[in-house]
Amino acid sequence: MAQLLYRLGRMAFRQRRYITLMWVALLAVAGFAAANAPAAPDDEAGMPGTESQRAFDLMDQRFPGGKSDGADARLVFVAPNGQKVTATENKKAIVDAVDAVAKGAQTDSALNPFTSQAVSEDGSTAYATITYKAKAADLTQDSKSGLQAAAQTARDAGLTVEIGGSALAEDEFGGSSEVFGVVGAAVILLITFGSLAAAGMPLLTALIGVGVGVASITALGSTLGLSQTTTTLGVMLGLAVGIDYAMFIVSRYREERVKGHDPEKAVGLAVGSAGSAVVFAGLTVVIALAGLSVIGIPMLAKMGLAAAGVVTVAVVIALTLVPALLGFFHRAVLPRRTRRAKEPVASQAGKPNAGTRWARFVLRRPLLVLLLGVVGLGVIAVPALDLQLGLPGDEVKATSTTERRAYDDLASGFGPGFNGPLTVVVDAKGAENPKAAADTVAAEVAGTKGIVSVSPPVFNKAGDTALLSAVPSTAPTDSRTDQVIHDVREQADRFRSDTGATVLVSGMTAMNIDVAQKVKSALVPYIAIVVGLAFLLMMVIFRSVLVPLKAALGFLLSVSAALGAVVAVFQWGWLSGFLGVEQTGPILSMMPLFMIGIVFGLAMDYEVFLVTRMREAYVRGDSPGEAVVSGFRNSARVVVAAALIMMAVFGGFIGAGASMIKMIGFSMAIAVFFDAFVVRMAIVPAVLALLGDRAWWLPRWLERILPHVDVEGEALTQPHEKGEAPQSSTEPESVLAR
Repeated sequence: MAQLLYRLGRMAFRQRRYITLMWVALLAVAGFAAANAPAAPDDEAGMPGTESQRAFDLMDQRFPGGKSDGADARLVFVAPNGQKVTATENKKAIVDAVDAVAKGAQTDSALNPFTSQAVSEDGSTAYATITYKAKAADLTQDSKSGLQAAAQTARDAGLTVEIGGSALAEDEFGGSSEVFGVVGAAVILLITFGSLAAAGMPLLTALIGVGVGVASITALGSTLGLSQTTTTLGVMLGLAVGIDYAMFIVSRYREERVKGHDPEKAVGLAVGSAGSAVVFAGLTVVIALAGLSVIGIPMLAKMGLAAAGVVTVAVVIALTLVPALLGFFHRAVLPRRTRRAKEPVASQAGKPNAGTRWARFVLRRPLLVLLLGVVGLGVIAVPALDLQLGLPGDEVKATSTTERRAYDDLASGFGPGFNGPLTVVVDAKGAENPKAAADTVAAEVAGTKGIVSVSPPVFNKAGDTALLSAVPSTAPTDSRTDQVIHDVREQADRFRSDTGATVLVSGMTAMNIDVAQKVKSALVPYIAIVVGLAFLLMMVIFRSVLVPLKAALGFLLSVSAALGAVVAVFQWGWLSGFLGVEQTGPILSMMPLFMIGIVFGLAMDYEVFLVTRMREAYVRGDSPGEAVVSGFRNSARVVVAAALIMMAVFGGFIGAGASMIKMIGFSMAIAVFFDAFVVRMAIVPAVLALLGDRAWWLPRWLERILPHVDVEGEALTQPHEKGEAPQSSTEPESVLAR
């Protein structure tokens, strides 16, 4: 591996013009394809294997044409205090507004609230449901302006009017979030490297990699069903790993130059050693992300595979474009003091630094550091025991948005459960009297505790299937609503025996609950698969049993603490105002799985980059303690910078409007902090200090069957028979003048 990458690095250095042009051409082609591709689809809500999905599928089959993917809107009218919407002037203003929207070229239907029984019991609130012939992304500005103008007309008449639905929903995934992350990363890189060229190169290559990866996702979005959320997560991950991987190569190149190697050899050695770590670190991320495809959630699988593709591009960029650009800027990326040094460069290497001092501090007090780290993360993880999963909707949007105000007005006028009605599907094909069966089911559901109203059954044309709309007394994200759904479903067997009809409960509220349950059941198997595969991979890398075990346990500790922090902020409300969280509630159902996949891969990045330098020193004869010190001396600064960069990139997305992106950004930023600074920088050296030589123990039988992969670049220090990778030397060469 090391020798192959060594030759790849030198080839990229020599063929730098062709390599650079190749990536620019790939970026141009991907960008052209993305610009001409159809719009990305909305996020899929489907969940195979759940009762909700079976009900949706049955509705599509029995009510052909009833499913519409067009945009929708809901005009919510609230009368002034002391008045009713049924008052003559108020009623006229509402009817005029609805009629105006109905005349729109893209309007499919606009239901008058006074004929569709959409007026609250106290007469204070009414709503009109509007459906469109086009998707939300395809609505013209005239349609949107017409809707807003109709609402404004009713406002001018003295009514409070808010607009819900998808028609006016803004794209919450773009904006300046990425910019803040890139600016933060640039500052950290500049401080770390002390060179504009060295700081700019990782940014440039990461942006090219993100451009290629995300443009490819956009180009294939319509064909493969990759949503806008997938694109945003691709940007998030691509920036984070792209910057980090390039930074590790550039850092190792500078280190090899300090040892006295000429530019081409230094590039080869950097790609052969740090590049090997990049390959395996990237492989752990890809394993974690690709593993999302085995848990049976289509949207999550697509997001994981697409993100894994972006990470793969970042790895290839680091191994090819970075050494090519180093060929153009081989001197400019060096620190200013090194470029101006009059003394031999090699004399500057090996000096104690902050990483050395910290490692020696931990080695003197390993048990204390270990206990503080484990107990501290354990305490932070406690809130995770109260983790509640769901799919938050308009209720978590900012109160400044009309969608959130429409949600609140409907809840106030019609009850909190009105925003999350249950759809009860009665399959009466097996019933002797379908109408009587549907009426019986409706009566029984209406009598269920927690249900406030049930609509009359609506049959399909064949008369063998009926739909009921049941409104619970509690909000969609309320845990009591979960119990109501379970209570209705538990009566299904009795309904079948009494009436011969099959009853299924669906609707978005029920779907959300089913998704949450499926995610909970998938957590343990997913963690077992990902951690198990990564454990085997790390055994190959580190030639040890205890080091991979320690890495996996450390990850579980850091991700538990991260989940605890997410629950404390987004569910309990701690610091929610500071982070711009408008409404607390259940944690996004898919977030734990996606966070585990991403953070595990990133955590193993730090493990690979830090511990490979320790093993490199150990196999060359250093004692276990000195190997830890050597690893920190060579890697601590760059690992800290890498973690800060990832936190800056992920933290930038906390400012996004979409609650999913905000939550994922926070969860990954805090997880990186816990894993990099507590687990890898404190717990790892403490455990290695306590284990000593036992840390690198590997049974002989396992040693024989495991493949040998030279991640540390040990082969590069030995004379090569063809002279391609001569022995590394610390003798200074007069190369800085080149």
